[in-house]
Amino acid sequence: MKMIKKTLLALLVLFVIAQFFAPEKNEGDLASIEAFLKETNPPEDVKLILKETCYDCHSDFTRYPWYNKITPVNYWLADHINHGKKHFNVSSWAANSTKRKDHKFEELIEMVEAKEMPLNSYTWTHTEAKLTDAQIEAVVDWAKKVRLKYGLEPKPE
Repeated sequence: MKMIKKTLLALLVLFVIAQFFAPEKNEGDLASIEAFLKETNPPEDVKLILKETCYDCHSDFTRYPWYNKITPVNYWLADHINHGKKHFNVSSWAANSTKRKDHKFEELIEMVEAKEMPLNSYTWTHTEAKLTDAQIEAVVDWAKKVRLKYGLEPKPE
């Protein structure tokens, strides 16, 4: 019994000490998204959907929940954000080639239609991010129009 108490006390001390360490936050601003919005020109309803469901993990602007102050949860969230930005980052949109942009929208369509995005782990705590069938249709229709635009742009020689 003494060993269990000592182990629990050691774990508690480690947990408290861990609270003083945290990963770097993703604290850009919404201005970093302007180039993406200007180029892709989403309708107002899609802009709202993007804000509520995408930007936290796919831009340099993240709205952190209260539980992000708890280690190790904050490391788990940081990993999700970094992973999301690696695959699709609207804040660095202008730096992508037309081919890459088109490919990212192809992936966006596939993921949203398959209801793989937003992730279930995100919608558990962000219920407003659960997409209805009408919202999915709006996002997919917009994304297909954007892909048409990228397909019509002249290719660099």
